[in-house]
Amino acid sequence: MTALTLSTSSAAALRADAVVVGVTKGAKGPEVAAGAEAVDQAFAGRLAATLETLGASGAEGEVTKLPAPDGLKSPVVLAVGLGEAPADGAAYDTEALRKAAGAAARALSGSKKAAYALPVQDADAAQAVAEGALLGAYVYTAYQSSNGKAPLAEVALLGAKPRDKAYKAAAERAAVIAAEVNRARDLINMPPNDLHPKSFAALAQEAAKEHGLKIEVLDEKALVKGGYGGIMGVGQGSANPPRLVKIAYTGGKGRGAKHLALVGKGITYDSGGISLKPAGHNETMKCDMSGAAAVLSTVVAAARLGLPVNVTGWLALAENMPSGSAARPGDVLKMYSGKTVEVLNTDAEGRLVMADALTRASEEKPDAIIDVATLTGAMVLALGNRIFGVMANDDAFRTALHETATEVGEQSWPMPLPTDLRKAMDSPTADIANMGERMGGGLAAGLFLKEFVGEGITWAHLDIAGPAFNESGPFGYTPKGGTGSAIRTLVRVAEKAGEGELL
Repeated sequence: MTALTLSTSSAAALRADAVVVGVTKGAKGPEVAAGAEAVDQAFAGRLAATLETLGASGAEGEVTKLPAPDGLKSPVVLAVGLGEAPADGAAYDTEALRKAAGAAARALSGSKKAAYALPVQDADAAQAVAEGALLGAYVYTAYQSSNGKAPLAEVALLGAKPRDKAYKAAAERAAVIAAEVNRARDLINMPPNDLHPKSFAALAQEAAKEHGLKIEVLDEKALVKGGYGGIMGVGQGSANPPRLVKIAYTGGKGRGAKHLALVGKGITYDSGGISLKPAGHNETMKCDMSGAAAVLSTVVAAARLGLPVNVTGWLALAENMPSGSAARPGDVLKMYSGKTVEVLNTDAEGRLVMADALTRASEEKPDAIIDVATLTGAMVLALGNRIFGVMANDDAFRTALHETATEVGEQSWPMPLPTDLRKAMDSPTADIANMGERMGGGLAAGLFLKEFVGEGITWAHLDIAGPAFNESGPFGYTPKGGTGSAIRTLVRVAEKAGEGELL
């Protein structure tokens, strides 16, 4: 991964392949942001005018490269837009800094070192810049020949006070968050012929061993014996049998320690099963395990950060394939909870594996359960490709999750769980059907999951179907392909729980 260093060197004196400066939109044109004073001085105070001549405006995410003048040790100046300048004395928006740093890192792919001279007036700003740069530098080259472009090798964060405890902690946290988001991105981008339930579980075991986490893996024999009808029902059509993985971090001490359970959908490939997806809808279905990747990375991040909270992750792993042994529309599955489910559509499989995992997680009586899943196309229709939906059985908890996501720079939106949609899932054959009304399908899926949460347990559901996989071009610190959606939110939730703020 890209290396991160803190430096007190001047932007003019540090040797690097490029020096990155910020530009804002001013009333009369682009303006040079704080942190770039030495660079502007090398341009005889005309950096903003030079950038304007080149067409720069300071708009958010805008990148302009220009040769450095005499007086700078770096041969290239890269100016990145920060958007509207903050009011006098106000701090720069951390998400704007994060996006700008990421855009610069992407533009400098293949370079050995970049000196970041963006505004870092406090530790929060430094963390945002570091996070954005490390996330933006990400490239996935595992299956490419040696001519693939390498990520930016090193980021030197200028003005970040390397001996200051707050800045050091901010840099360390940014490095952990970025590493774990990038772990999830790697998993999501891995082709499904190499990432299947067994290999995913093995990778989780490697992570657990490295970071001192407790792990338990239930294979297909244990799942059958334990009565996990939802997970087995989805996975029975594949040559790659399913797994349920429990991975736990114990950071809380004493009886008052909070326990957060996370449940992740891990469909390593989703063909739709017998209800086969139409042509054009299969190509990205390796990403249907993004929720499980997010849960794994969050538990590891909690351990690496030493958070004073207990976090248990449940990865519900299966491959949904059509075959002679696959579940059929009309089949009835007996779930781990004892409830029966009539399968009306085998492409509504995520809720089936999640239901078993939710019931199992509930048995440990955690203070809260959050599940995260690429669950429904309906949520993409409702919220688009960059926003995940938040549903919960507690309005205050739902609001807190939405606010936490906003705090860390992830877009989300609170969604309801209308009780009138539940009736459409009534089945004449079983306790409940796995499909309800087409309209409001994302909300109906949330209502289905709610049925399998233990009584009295605070629960929330994050439907990340939109932002989990970016099929368009990269933007800000977000690459094309797997994004690692929801990890930053979940880590912050775990931090707040450990601080006694949330649970």
